This record gives sequence, C-alpha cells and structure tokens, in this order.
Amino acid sequence: MKGIPGVLLLLFLALLPQTTAADDREVRVGSKKFTEGVITGELAAQLIRSTGTTTIHRREMGGTRVLWSALLNGDIDVYPEYTGTLTQEILAGEEITDRQSMRRVLARFGVAMGDPLGFNNTYALGIKEEKAAALAIRTISDLRRHPELVFGFSNEFLDRQDGWPGLRAHYNLPQRNVRGLDHDLAYRGLESGTIDITDLYSTDAEIAYYKLHVLEDDRRYFPIYEALWVYREDLVARNPHAIAALERLEGKISEDEMIAMNAAAKLQKVPEARVAAEFLERKLDQVNNALQSGPLERFWRYTRQHLLLVAISLGAAILVGGTAGDSCCGMSPVWAAHSGGCRRNPDHTVSRTAGLYDPIAGYRRSAGNRRSLPLQSAADYPQYLYGTA
Repeated sequence: MKGIPGVLLLLFLALLPQTTAADDREVRVGSKKFTEGVITGELAAQLIRSTGTTTIHRREMGGTRVLWSALLNGDIDVYPEYTGTLTQEILAGEEITDRQSMRRVLARFGVAMGDPLGFNNTYALGIKEEKAAALAIRTISDLRRHPELVFGFSNEFLDRQDGWPGLRAHYNLPQRNVRGLDHDLAYRGLESGTIDITDLYSTDAEIAYYKLHVLEDDRRYFPIYEALWVYREDLVARNPHAIAALERLEGKISEDEMIAMNAAAKLQKVPEARVAAEFLERKLDQVNNALQSGPLERFWRYTRQHLLLVAISLGAAILVGGTAGDSCCGMSPVWAAHSGGCRRNPDHTVSRTAGLYDPIAGYRRSAGNRRSLPLQSAADYPQYLYGTA
C-alpha cells in the first residue's frame, strides 16, 4: 500500500477500536415532553457521557406511556420518572407498599429503578391569587361551591388514572366545563382569564411568575411524586459505569433547586443542556467540556470528527477493493471510483475525466475535458485526482 491510501488505511485501523468500543456501550436516554423532563433527561445524558460512553438523548418523546413503551421495547435504556406515576399509572393495580415492592414489580418487566433524586414534583391545582381571594377558595374541596368555574387541564392529566377522572370522583366535583390543552398554554389561559383552574407540577417555575395560588389537597388525593431513574435491567451488566454515574445524583436535587432550573430554562430561555451542565458543575464539580470549550477548540474537534469519517470511508474502500493494479487500468479501486472511470486508448494511454469528487472538500469538480496519462505513471494518479498536473 503506497502514498495517501496507505496513510488513510493506517489512520482507519488506529481509530477503529475506539469507535467500536464506544458503540458497544451506547446508552440512549429518553425524556418526556415538558421542561423538567428535558432537564432531568439532559442531566442523565451528561452524567453518562462523562464516563466516555456514547450517549444519545432523545428529547421530548411524548408522555408517560410513550416513554414506558420505548423502555420496554429497548428503544431507550433509561429515563427520569416519578414514583407516583409508577404506582398510579404504569403499575396501577399492583400491590405496591414501599420501594422494595415497587422494585420487585418492575423486575417482572426487566426494569430497575434508582433511589429518588431528592425532590417531590407532585400534581396540584392552581388558580390566580386574586381570584382565589375574591371567591374564598383555599382548598380543592372549596371548588364544590363554584360549579361555574372553567377548568383547563393538560391532555395527559385528563386521561391519567391519577388525574382528572379520579380527582373528580374523590372530591365529587361538579364542574363540567373542562378543556384539554397543552400544559404551557394553560398558564396563558389563566393569565388571560379564559380558564380559571389548571393542573400544576409543584416544581413549576410559572407558579411564582404568574402569581398562582396552589390549592391545598385537603383530602390527600395526590400521591408523592419523587423523581428517580428507571432503566433496563440489562444496562447494569452492559454498562455498569453508566449506572454508577447516575447514582451520583441521587438525593442531590432539592425542590428549590429544581424550580430554579425550570425557571432558567422556561423563563430565561437558557438551553436545557446548559442548565444541566451548570448544575452538575456546581453540585458535582463536573465540567462539560463540550459546553465550556471556545470556538477554536470546537472547530478543531469537529474537524477531527470530519477527518475521521473520511478516513473510515476511504479505509473501508481500500480494505474491500485491494491494492493498486487490481482494477481499472492499473488504478486502485479508490482512485478509480473517485476519478469517474478510465479507458485504454490505442496509443497505450489512459483517458479519464477531469471532473472529480474531492472527498475532503466535499464537492465534485465539473470539468468536461479528459486527460491522457501514460500507464507507467499509475503511481502518480493522486496528483491528477486533485488537478495539480
């Protein structure tokens, strides 16, 4: 193997073990379609990525059922979930009295769970403070005196076992003007007055921003919703370092800290990836180099990635095609493929097009003429490839 093809092959062989090793341990993180779900999903992805594992974050996949099905089907390996959602929605009807019994039930599905991350994000109902004061509404039970109120709930809350159907029966609520809408739009509806009551997550940043009164759950309907990781059991054997990384965050996030992260992403428009990275740096002294690096460093990193892909592509072609002399007119298959073909002339020269594809620059040179090259100069083909002769 001579010249450029040989160098590319050596580069390909040197880099190949690193890429395949990472792919074998690849971890896919999922997240639900709301701000806190994306932030906690990003926390998981960055923790796992810090171990050197190739990690993919599949953001905003949907609601609970979508994520749970993806986990069981192996489309994702881990995602952040809540204890109340597990007991009231996913595992409804199972005999679950504590975390150990919850783990035993999950194991039947090939799923494991970690310990809580430290905060409880329970469901609640909210109303504008001034309206609550005017109507003397302090608890959920007080809503029975006001059947005229308009309720606007997130679509998932309307359908969940632990959502509106159970809440209405538990409190015997009389309201019939109940609308389904996106969670974000509900806050705007409260602000504009098109709805009076909506479902909240207790760690929502919008509660303080929109000056909402959270109604007391005086008949204890909503369970505790402690956030934790749920993951496929096979991940423990496949990538124990990923599990160890996730465990570093258990018990480390308070409710106030989660509210602050939600506020940064939702109200201040800070990207969720940066919110997660800054929290991990403060809490665990973990620096995300991908976010901290400057423009020049990122340029060289992406350039190296591009060159790696070129090396892999051309190296694979060399391995499949063989060495010079095995194909068209004494050219190696790589150069023949990129040159657009060749043919023998009666005067024992080779003609080929000068319109060539440059694998580095990524475009085709579109000259229409042909050049003649003596057969004995086959070793000099690379210079013709880039039009220097």
